[in-house]
Amino acid sequence: MSKDNAPATLPPVKRRNAELVMLGVALAVTVSAFGASGLALDGSLPVGMFGYGIGFIAITIGTHVALRFIAPYADPLILPLAVFLTGLGLAMVWRLNQGDGDHAGAGMQLIWAAVGMLLCLGVLFFLKEPRVLQRYPYLFALAAIVLMMLPILPVIGIERFGARRWIGFGGFTLQPSEFAKIALVLFLSAYLVLKRDVLSLASRQIKVFGFRVFDVPRLRDMAPMVVAWMLAIMLLVVSTDLGTSLLMFGTFLAMIYVATQRSSWVIIGVSMFLGGATIAYFLFSHVQLRVMIWLNTFDPEIADNEGWQLVQGLYAMAEGGLLGTGLGAGRPDQNFAADSDLILVSFGEELGLAGLMVIVMAIFLLVERGLRVALASREMFVKLLATGLSFIFAFQVFVVLGGVTRLIPLTGMTTPLMSAGGSSIMASWIMIGLLLRLSDNARKPAPQAIQDEGATQVISR
Repeated sequence: MSKDNAPATLPPVKRRNAELVMLGVALAVTVSAFGASGLALDGSLPVGMFGYGIGFIAITIGTHVALRFIAPYADPLILPLAVFLTGLGLAMVWRLNQGDGDHAGAGMQLIWAAVGMLLCLGVLFFLKEPRVLQRYPYLFALAAIVLMMLPILPVIGIERFGARRWIGFGGFTLQPSEFAKIALVLFLSAYLVLKRDVLSLASRQIKVFGFRVFDVPRLRDMAPMVVAWMLAIMLLVVSTDLGTSLLMFGTFLAMIYVATQRSSWVIIGVSMFLGGATIAYFLFSHVQLRVMIWLNTFDPEIADNEGWQLVQGLYAMAEGGLLGTGLGAGRPDQNFAADSDLILVSFGEELGLAGLMVIVMAIFLLVERGLRVALASREMFVKLLATGLSFIFAFQVFVVLGGVTRLIPLTGMTTPLMSAGGSSIMASWIMIGLLLRLSDNARKPAPQAIQDEGATQVISR
């Protein structure tokens, strides 16, 4: 073929074999983590290692095989990264449960991981065209508001550790905010597509010394910002859930900036949130307590009482140093919520700064692949949806690491795909399913290209 007749771009490839190789590496790391933990704890391989390992390998390979048929052009890195993070989370939950004598916890976590992967496949199977979700923006908005408000109800709402984030029924507990964030991103993606041109308009420019700093939007277009601000502050005040409040409002700001490309929305939004949080600080005692723990962590009275969890987490990471104590050789099980809110602290103690950075890099590589999906997509709704889902992963890690390192006040927030708990891992795998579907649609060739490729294969034979 001459250079003049050469195709301008390489044809899309499925890359499922490359995905399988990377899945093998992720599964090997998971099984090795189980084995290393058992050897450090009692000098022998854990009895349940093969059961957990075979179970996790089976559901992973099943997901991979299904992906070959229902989303063959999906990004080949997303599933291995999700499996890598989930597998490490399973290994750490098992290791922590051995320390406190709760041997059923790891089994339940494996079940929740399997349910999450099934939900991921359900999204891939039933959602062939993501743009159909664009038709129901206000339905998703209603779902997000209802889910966020459920824990506040007096009958089913449950308060734990000073925050109302759970609902309980029939002996089971659920954290609705984990699913509310997905509904919120779906609403924002659809709404911002409809209102993008209007929100991009500016009424006047703000200048300093003759230089334009930013453009101020029209007052009548501020309604979405005001509503988002009110919801965030209401979550902060009523449920005392600073983490979810920050996550929701931060995601909103990121998405509105991507849609409009106007920094003025971000500046105004951050100013509103800080102003509302300041007012809440002076009006509500539980907000004052969070800030007091943050600012005076090592005060003897605070360190021995309300700030004990944060202090123990800081000492645990310091104990880990650069390379850590080794899986199973530390004492992370002595920390409160070591397998959920502080699971990254547990990894920091036993794998050190180096191991923790590997985990953080894997999470942000997952975020990068999500943003790559947004760049490759042609429809604005799909771009915003992929961006919003990616920012949720990034913001969650920021809230967790920012809290345990005293960058922001410590608040309860799970690490996606890793923390113990059914709500968190199921919601995370639903988002993985959405990213896989979006990437498959963005990467697969047009119908005419598929026909031409098939004809070429027939001729070559």
